[in-house]
Amino acid sequence: MTLKKPPKNNPSLIWQQADWPSFVATNPAVREALLDARRKQGEVLGQANAIGLKGAQELVQSAYIQEVISTSAIEGEILNPESVRSSVLRKLGVQVETKNLLHSIRVDGLVDIVQDAIKQYQQGITQTTLFRWHRSIFSGEEQSLRKITVGQYREHEDPMQIVSGRQGKEIVHYTAPPSAKVRSEMRAFLEWFEKTAPNKLSLGKGVARMDGLERAAIAHLWFESIHPFEDGNGRIGRAIVDMAMAQDANSSIKLFSLSEEMLRQRQGYYDVLNSAQHGDMDVSEWVIWFAGICAQACVTSCNFMNGAIQKAAFWAEHEPINLNERQKKLINKLLDAGDGGFLGGVNSEKYIKITGASKATATRDLSALVAAGMLFVTGQGKALRYFINMPTWGHGVR
Repeated sequence: MTLKKPPKNNPSLIWQQADWPSFVATNPAVREALLDARRKQGEVLGQANAIGLKGAQELVQSAYIQEVISTSAIEGEILNPESVRSSVLRKLGVQVETKNLLHSIRVDGLVDIVQDAIKQYQQGITQTTLFRWHRSIFSGEEQSLRKITVGQYREHEDPMQIVSGRQGKEIVHYTAPPSAKVRSEMRAFLEWFEKTAPNKLSLGKGVARMDGLERAAIAHLWFESIHPFEDGNGRIGRAIVDMAMAQDANSSIKLFSLSEEMLRQRQGYYDVLNSAQHGDMDVSEWVIWFAGICAQACVTSCNFMNGAIQKAAFWAEHEPINLNERQKKLINKLLDAGDGGFLGGVNSEKYIKITGASKATATRDLSALVAAGMLFVTGQGKALRYFINMPTWGHGVR
């Protein structure tokens, strides 16, 4: 990974502060950032209710898929999207075709973590939960190939450091508490996470209420600062965020993916997290950044639902038209890609590649779609290009 070096004027680590782990976020801008994220959450929920059950199901499926793919991609692991999709759909109870099904024990384990964090949000997390998640991260790997201890906290005597750079020129970005302190640090974290959970009777027993998004941000920072496992801390830390967000919403319905937005702003994610780990206990900057990620994740979900609404309206308008399977496949791909998704439009060669049709069949199918008003065409000869006929889409050509 690539991170900024810790500020020279503040070299101390957050867990070395005298008031660790008494996190606060006192900057007035925190409240504004949280309120903005709340407004965006309300928009997602309202739009999900408006599009109905089917549209919301598609959003939930997409959010799960993107969460699994993105939380791994942040760590540099690229998963097969189709394998993730098939695993997510099966675990959500959706019927999937068994033909050419891409199945991966490892992917199943990663999907299990995300699903467990959200579906079991009312149960909270325990040490047993974390150990189970840790084993799931490395499921499907040969025991002999593992170079780390799986399913328990780290115990090695060497410093636990986040390092980047080539061998011999490494940059140490962060050093976590020594392994001897991990169990006591994690006990304190898990007790706090339980006591601060919304809708718990334990609230009011000397534990101040806090905004649920602020709690999720602090939970992630606290866990990542302890860094209790030899590997897999990032993915487990983001699963903890998923549970905290589900607890805040008091719902097991996932409507947006925070990891997807963190991946888009990966450098900023590393930088602000690293900065907080070298600061004092006022983590306002981190909470503001986290709230902004929440807000943007909600915007992404709203855009997804807008696309679903447009897609449904397009099919409703052209419902009387009888299409063959090749034509349906193309139209669905174009609708899913969105405005400008197929850069330069579609020509007969692309249609042949997508559908496996012959040259003559491709020309006939595309001409029929133009005649039906589902596509429009630009150019002539070799420059001939076809675009989905969505009035509000420009495709860069109109």
